[in-house]
Amino acid sequence: MPDFPEVPSIGPEAVPDDLARQFIGGAWRTGSGNWDVIDFNPWTGDKLAAITVATAEEVDAAYRAAETAQRAWAASAPGTRRRVIERLLDLIDEREPFIASLITAELGGTRTRITYELGLIREALREALHLPLRAEGRILPSPVEGKENYLTRLPVGTVCVISPYTFPLFLGLKTVVPALALGNAVVLKPHQSSPICGGTLLARLLADAGLPEGLFNVLVTDIAEVGDVLIEHPVPRVICFTGSEVTGRHVASVAGGHFKRVVLELGGNSALIVLDDADPGYAADAAVFSRFMDQGQMCMAANRVLVDRAVLPEFTEHFLARVSALRVGDPADPATEIGPLMDARYADHLWGQIGRAVDGGAKILHGGERRGNLVPPTVLTDVPAESPLHREEIFGPVVLLTAVDGEDEAVALANDSAYGLSGAVHTRDIQRGLRVARRIETGIVHVNDATVADEPIVPYGGMKCSGLGRLNGDALLDAFTDTKWISVQHGRTAFPL
Repeated sequence: MPDFPEVPSIGPEAVPDDLARQFIGGAWRTGSGNWDVIDFNPWTGDKLAAITVATAEEVDAAYRAAETAQRAWAASAPGTRRRVIERLLDLIDEREPFIASLITAELGGTRTRITYELGLIREALREALHLPLRAEGRILPSPVEGKENYLTRLPVGTVCVISPYTFPLFLGLKTVVPALALGNAVVLKPHQSSPICGGTLLARLLADAGLPEGLFNVLVTDIAEVGDVLIEHPVPRVICFTGSEVTGRHVASVAGGHFKRVVLELGGNSALIVLDDADPGYAADAAVFSRFMDQGQMCMAANRVLVDRAVLPEFTEHFLARVSALRVGDPADPATEIGPLMDARYADHLWGQIGRAVDGGAKILHGGERRGNLVPPTVLTDVPAESPLHREEIFGPVVLLTAVDGEDEAVALANDSAYGLSGAVHTRDIQRGLRVARRIETGIVHVNDATVADEPIVPYGGMKCSGLGRLNGDALLDAFTDTKWISVQHGRTAFPL
């Protein structure tokens, strides 16, 4: 794990003033709302920033700025857009210590998590460098004599991105930068728990990378202030939302009523299956990463580990040894592997889930006492089949360990969920792993790996209640461009009327 030299300690006095404001039309502005979003350090409880919320007035200003700036940007040469992304990559390297300190201070991110996220960011940006040149056209034949059919891809115009508090810099960037690369403008609303890493930090980086004013705007606000105006406004043509299923349903309903395209990345309830011929030690390592990376605050995290009884004792021994060795505490300590959850509300909810499961008959194989926002790594077993915990999303360092008899039962339990985002299968027989993977009702399955992965050229998304649409790879073209048909008739058409 690389070092982060000279990482500054971030407190209220160390957060630059511009990062605690709205970013609209290339200018840092104070919102006109009458209340503030308070940004807290989840470990110390210190207030990092108070950001006066944006109102419907600022929403309109941001969309109008985007609409105006997008026209020239869409007409610009692909090389112009590439240069901004190249400079953004350089800035990520140059400012890595400061970015790392913000992730720790605002998100409770450990050094392991920061290293992982920055690696994902760099890979996403390297792939985005190619996007300005990938909106290719086609010429198709016609059954009509003398006619040619031209298909061309055009930017959709303005994209609205509503991002989550989990991995907010990466998940915001992996949507925002491709949309910009393909000639669009973007208005981003970060989650209220991560307004800096999820929004204003990216605005500062893109501005310093040379992105023209107005193309990227950040609004720190809340539905209590602006209602559905972010979605209903006439300017944005695509709404990208990452977050809960409940909110995703509402976004899809409102956007659909206005004939807007939606890309929804919602919750998950992933299962990691360990078959009877798996390597128990390796599968345990994959399960620890799948569940406990970033305190388990990931939609792809393995909520459920389904282990064949033939290897259950050996797997459990390896798994509990690895879990008990996880270092828990202050995320600013480079040795820490499990830090706090983002907010006391999330910790309260998770602690309640654990309590209800135990009251219902579940056993704790490993756990401990909660300390503020820090919920210790917890392994539950013998969770009754009727327990809601089997079907709920678990957003934190808690995992269900369940014994299964054969792959049919494992697949049935894995599919017994309204969600369908990710999953994993462990076996020494690759063809068997592929067969099982095809039976699992998720958009992503990894054979002999973790449930957590994101590669920029592979379309990413879920099935069932885990979302609509895909991001990454060629899916970005479908998300952020429109296909236009232009025909040319050489000669004269004989019309039937």
